[in-house]
Amino acid sequence: MNNNRIRLDLYHQEGYTRGRPGWYVLLWWLIQGSLFRFSLHPMYRWRNFLLRLFGAHIGKGVRIRSTAKFTYPWKVAIGDYSWVGDDVEFYSLDHIDVGQHCVVSQHCYLCTGTHDIQDPRFGLITKPIKIKDGAWIASDTFVYPGIVIGTMSVVAARSTVTRDVPSNEVHAGSPARFIKYRFEDSKEIHPLKEVVI
Repeated sequence: MNNNRIRLDLYHQEGYTRGRPGWYVLLWWLIQGSLFRFSLHPMYRWRNFLLRLFGAHIGKGVRIRSTAKFTYPWKVAIGDYSWVGDDVEFYSLDHIDVGQHCVVSQHCYLCTGTHDIQDPRFGLITKPIKIKDGAWIASDTFVYPGIVIGTMSVVAARSTVTRDVPSNEVHAGSPARFIKYRFEDSKEIHPLKEVVI
């Protein structure tokens, strides 16, 4: 093997921006590693406040566990009443948009960054992830950059999602594949609509 083909000393991030200056990023990592990480279990409002303070769009009634990690919260949006479990990683080099009433279970990894394997300088590639209303990403799932998880869909535990999951479908495995429809009486589920009483 010719080791001269990869030159990590020439690594580049041309055209990429973190969206905030370096000192701001470091301040967030300090807050996340202390005030966020060591907050008590029921302090969901406190953690939501900290994320909003650093630019995240967090809806009402959102429940995020203290061990969840957000690389850049200003690139994250989480809709009303969604849950984020323990040790979930939002590797938000690009945008991650989670809809309403979604569950992202413990140990999931939402990855928006990868590298060009044919580039000797190992150039950075980022793509957003979108999880639509009512979806459930079960424990220990890895979601690739650029993936869309459809409305009311389910990804089974320990799956690897390498392609989009259509609405109302259950996918499982590595790579994740169609298993069945979540709701057999409906092949197509429309986005949740807020009910006004």
